[in-house]
Amino acid sequence: MTTSPVPSGAVSDRPFWKAGLVAGVLAAVATTAIAAIADASGISLDVDGEPIPLPGFTTVTLGAVGVGFLLAFLSLRFTSRPRRTFVVTTVVLTVASLIPDVITPMAGNTRAILALCHLVAAAIVIPAIASRLPEQR
Repeated sequence: MTTSPVPSGAVSDRPFWKAGLVAGVLAAVATTAIAAIADASGISLDVDGEPIPLPGFTTVTLGAVGVGFLLAFLSLRFTSRPRRTFVVTTVVLTVASLIPDVITPMAGNTRAILALCHLVAAAIVIPAIASRLPEQR
């Protein structure tokens, strides 16, 4: 059985929460793997003198995906352009999530790993959910 790709601007038959759930799990695995590789490479995962445990990467990523679900639902329910509203909001929040990485005391390579985790998770989850939201309501 062949499936045809979803045209640009079209919405998949798969609900956003299902796509977001799959993407969220993938993002959590990816961020945890990045942190594990960094840790195994000798890069400190200490922030302000306290180590971040590897499961913390999984937990925080899944929490952020939960916020993404809420934003997608609110965009779908209350805005005339759900996809655009969701993408703009989540990109702004992704940029805002980098602020603590910049202002909190930590080593430069730790800062880079944390920022990479934020960006990788966003790059996996935002398009997966956005592609399931309609352009217009």
